[in-house]
Amino acid sequence: MPTLLRRAGLILFLTGFAVWIGSLTLSQFQLTETILSQTIKAEHLPAIRARTASMLGKRYSSQIQFIGDFKAALNQINDEYRRRQEWDRIIYDKYAFSVTKAASTGFFPQHTGLFFILSIVVAICGALLYSMAGRQLPTGSSNDHLFRHPATSRGWIGISVAVFLIGFYVLLYFYPEYLTNWVLLVDPLNRALSGNANTGPSASQWFLYGTLYTLVILVMGVRMLVRYRNNPYQQVRTVSVMFFQITFAFLLAELLARFNLPGQDLKNMWPLDYAFFFDYRIENHLQAGTLGIWMLIWGIALFVVGVPVLTYFFGKRWYCSWVCGCGGLAETLGDPYRHLSDKSLKAWQIERYSVHGVLAFAVVMTLGVLYTVFTGSGSVLGISTYDLRSWYGFGIGSVFAGVVGTGFYPLMGSRVWCRFGCPLAAYLGLVQRIKSRFRITTNGGQCISCGNCSTYCEMGIDVRWYAQRGQDIVRSSCVGCGICSAVCPRGVLTLENGPVTGRQLEPRPIVLDTNGARIGPYEPTISRPAIS
Repeated sequence: MPTLLRRAGLILFLTGFAVWIGSLTLSQFQLTETILSQTIKAEHLPAIRARTASMLGKRYSSQIQFIGDFKAALNQINDEYRRRQEWDRIIYDKYAFSVTKAASTGFFPQHTGLFFILSIVVAICGALLYSMAGRQLPTGSSNDHLFRHPATSRGWIGISVAVFLIGFYVLLYFYPEYLTNWVLLVDPLNRALSGNANTGPSASQWFLYGTLYTLVILVMGVRMLVRYRNNPYQQVRTVSVMFFQITFAFLLAELLARFNLPGQDLKNMWPLDYAFFFDYRIENHLQAGTLGIWMLIWGIALFVVGVPVLTYFFGKRWYCSWVCGCGGLAETLGDPYRHLSDKSLKAWQIERYSVHGVLAFAVVMTLGVLYTVFTGSGSVLGISTYDLRSWYGFGIGSVFAGVVGTGFYPLMGSRVWCRFGCPLAAYLGLVQRIKSRFRITTNGGQCISCGNCSTYCEMGIDVRWYAQRGQDIVRSSCVGCGICSAVCPRGVLTLENGPVTGRQLEPRPIVLDTNGARIGPYEPTISRPAIS
């Protein structure tokens, strides 16, 4: 019966997913004077109108051809400006997405609700059916075919998933105009949250991303609840990340925008929210009045006071495993790939340089931004602070956090970003390692060296190495997910909070002497008579 339900769920999911992919090709496109007037700035309108004259009124059946013609027109305009050295007239605005979305016409844009049901809703139902069928299976993690199945062993299914995720993030960040139909699917939801179903603001690619992100965490969160249904810690932790994602990261941020307030994720903070101190963000907070100023103070207090205090009492797990959206996605969508994290010493060495290097970059970039905010100067030591922002946003915010951080789940495990790139994880880890009550205690006498703990550690920690020595795990990278403890068949590992001085950072070997077996340093108990 579980196999039958799983097959039915898989068929439903693949059907919905296929419809969703196919929906990208369904719209037709027609450019009009009205669309140009609504989407193009006044100073750019005459030149773009002249260059796109051949496109006006023409009906395109291919999205790729429509986008290609429009971009070619923009490139011709900019090439002409460059030849005349009119650098101040070059068009840098990204008009392709807004124009393509406004130009969409035909059956699909008029029936987005139907296609939303046939694609996203059907896929969700299939995924939930597949997950709920797991209630008939044993709880916890199973090693059966884990390193042999093509979906979880970097096989053809895993590689296909990685290619899809990487491609999605590349389009989302750099070419959103090719995702126009998917954005149209969530337009009704965006208008409903805005408070006016008819004249509300049009959805952007970021609303699409937020919607998909939230749905994935909720659906895969159900899978986690079923998989670890006999583990109270995993149940509460999973519900926590689901709650914070749907309320703070999604609904609350959208409702704030509905009342013309800064759409801020109140659980996010600097340096993960690297744009927090950007001039336009500060200006938006100040213009929003008392509530906006409170949100600015809250964001500062969260990383100045909240991080050291909460991390001291609970370790970095309070954020990385219970609150953070990146961690929430890694713990739900990334759970099938957690065993793929590299546990080698070389990977640990790279991790330490990489994650702390990103933190240092974030600090330098932010100092430059604040220097510009307070002095009005756009450069420090000859380096443009705007270039620093751009480099960080492209290299870290887009490529590392998005394309690599999530796209590489099926190749490098579920915490690639958290482990190698997240500056907030580095900050939290420093506090946890230096002074925190959190530790994972080990009972080395019970360890049978099965290796489950190390296998399922998504942060690449060789947990077994510590367990065999009876040594507490106080690694700065540990996010306290507790899976190592959940999969241990002997109850060797325990997540604890206790006095900082009580953390056992040195190995505790099993000592056999005349008083029996004990854990601790060898201390002779037999006194020998002195030789005269």
